[in-house]
Amino acid sequence: RQGVTENARHRLREFDVGDKFSRLPLPRAAVLLPLMVRGGRLHLLLTVRSMQLRRSPGEVCFPGGKSEATDKDDIDTALREAKEEVGLQPERVEVICRLMPGIDKMNNLVTPVVGFIEDTFQATPNPDEVSEVFVVPLEYFLKPLNYKSFFYKTSSGYLTRIHCFIYDDQEHKRSFKIWGLTAHFAVFLALVIYGERPTFEVDYDLDNLISSSENNFINLYASVCERKKSNL
Repeated sequence: RQGVTENARHRLREFDVGDKFSRLPLPRAAVLLPLMVRGGRLHLLLTVRSMQLRRSPGEVCFPGGKSEATDKDDIDTALREAKEEVGLQPERVEVICRLMPGIDKMNNLVTPVVGFIEDTFQATPNPDEVSEVFVVPLEYFLKPLNYKSFFYKTSSGYLTRIHCFIYDDQEHKRSFKIWGLTAHFAVFLALVIYGERPTFEVDYDLDNLISSSENNFINLYASVCERKKSNL
């Protein structure tokens, strides 16, 4: 277990963006990407949004949400939301880094915060927000058994590749569809930690992952700014 986490920590710290993008003038949100080791392999914890939520009911996502005035930073936001949604106590998370942010459909700047949690963690989902919690081996996001992708033009006119994974969970005896920004973050996390080529196409130069991911984000952000200007 030690070797697996040590290697992951080392790789992740190279990609830590800290608060480099935190001053961009967009509404802020953050998600926690909770990693655990099971059977000597890294796994990622995900949640299913409650059917009673107004936005994206029943969709798979990471614990997280919008920043509140009392949050010191993105890490605070992600940890607070994880506690509210699945009962994960902040002190039970070893926060490693913040990865390159994304921009969601509502033009929120979403920062992924990566942290290790114990494999013994028992989630207590808040039924108002979360209907299920499950884990997926991290390498599934490089070598999936059931995958497709399509191109999507954002409201700001930016053309992006959408990853869509179907994961058959033996424990829950059902399949989960993981796509959109959640899949985007999971793929990037797997690329960072394993440094391997996936079995599908990605919008990165894999030999220059840091600069290429930053360029992609800057282009996406620029398209959002252009759209805002043209709406004024």
